[in-house]
Amino acid sequence: MASSSPAPYERRGIPGASFVEDVQSYLAHSGLDVNSSLAFLQERLQQYKIVEMKLLAQQRDLQAKIPDIGKCLDIAATLQVKKGTGEALVADFEVSEGIYSRTRIEDTNSVCLWLGANVMLEYSLEEAEALLRKNLDNAKASLEVLAADLQFLRDQMTITQVTIARVYNWDVHQRRSKQVALET
Repeated sequence: MASSSPAPYERRGIPGASFVEDVQSYLAHSGLDVNSSLAFLQERLQQYKIVEMKLLAQQRDLQAKIPDIGKCLDIAATLQVKKGTGEALVADFEVSEGIYSRTRIEDTNSVCLWLGANVMLEYSLEEAEALLRKNLDNAKASLEVLAADLQFLRDQMTITQVTIARVYNWDVHQRRSKQVALET
């Protein structure tokens, strides 16, 4: 009987976990005693939990960013539609958190977009719309990759938890067997 499943792979730097079928072979192959093996597995589980927290934070950031990009894209599209009609656009925009101001946007050919790191650039409406669409598509794709990473990570955490339980239970069984053998 094999000591574990085939060699685990990794996904974007997250190491895979092996399912241990035969604990005794696993311990002999790894060269660790039960306590060292449990310590190693617990440490790996903690590492997985830290990575999970980071991925969840990235996921929350992207989930907050996608609606903002969508709103900007809607505004750019609306400005594009109203361009050349002479009709002004009345819009409310956020000056500071919870503080809004109303503005009247006359016929315009360009918009300014925050790119990050305190950088703002002026784009034509067509360029802005193309950039925002690209950013929205990239954010959605990144969100899908993050979801897959989180699923992989959760699977590895489950495998590690099961392995910890199997090693611990094997050790308890071995101790009981030795105790029974000493009593007879």
